[in-house]
Amino acid sequence: MTYSYTQISHYLTCPRRYRHRYLDGWKEKDTRAAMLFGRAFERALGALFRQEDPGAVLFAEWSACQSQDLHYSNRDSWDRMLRQGIMLLTRFCQDDRVRVLQPRRNLQIKFTRPVGEKNDFVAYIDAIGRLDGTRCLLEWKTSSGRYPEEPDGLLSLDPQLVCYSWITGIAEVAQVVFVRKSLVEVQYLRTTITDEQRQEFGRLVDDTMRRIESADFPPHSGIRFPQNPCSTCPYVGLCLGKQEMIDAAVVRRPGADSLDWLDELNY
Repeated sequence: MTYSYTQISHYLTCPRRYRHRYLDGWKEKDTRAAMLFGRAFERALGALFRQEDPGAVLFAEWSACQSQDLHYSNRDSWDRMLRQGIMLLTRFCQDDRVRVLQPRRNLQIKFTRPVGEKNDFVAYIDAIGRLDGTRCLLEWKTSSGRYPEEPDGLLSLDPQLVCYSWITGIAEVAQVVFVRKSLVEVQYLRTTITDEQRQEFGRLVDDTMRRIESADFPPHSGIRFPQNPCSTCPYVGLCLGKQEMIDAAVVRRPGADSLDWLDELNY
């Protein structure tokens, strides 16, 4: 079986959520404007490094989403997000702090690592390049707010960066955060992942895979307020048995009914 960071993260957040997504065949609807804009913006970044027109690519990719019934947050709109994207690309070019040589080879790179006798772990890395002259693994992020930079060393705890360092063996990692706000900003955040962190993550992967393969999918341990992850989970309608919530948030992949035999493994 092939695993990824997203799968491991889903299981650790809530085993039942993992089951809904990866076994029962439910998938969150692509209606969040911020998520689709992020995808379009990453394609524009790829065009920039390939010496193509990033503004034209952003417009084309984002235009494909214009007619969809998207959910916008705060004061966002299709036009406003496009303007912010163009300004962010301009700011990024002006900063001139990131280099990606051989972009067709060093953008959206697939890494695969065998885990155990039968499993593989796969990850797609946004880029490998140089930030301020230092070679590192690069991850692009788009956000409506700044990422926290304090306390010092906070970025080294990011589980996704630890995962990417583990699968690539690259210790130097960085997030380039494109902040969409009235006055756009690009954050350049770099840190080092230690050998110990990579080894710990490898053990976490092994343990999580064993639990998944033993069909251990208990529901979330409970709800605590005010921080309530269930309230923002797209699969909460399935847990509550509310059809209107299910119809609004998720769809089931064709053929998923063939996995219903897994129900018996929990009894």
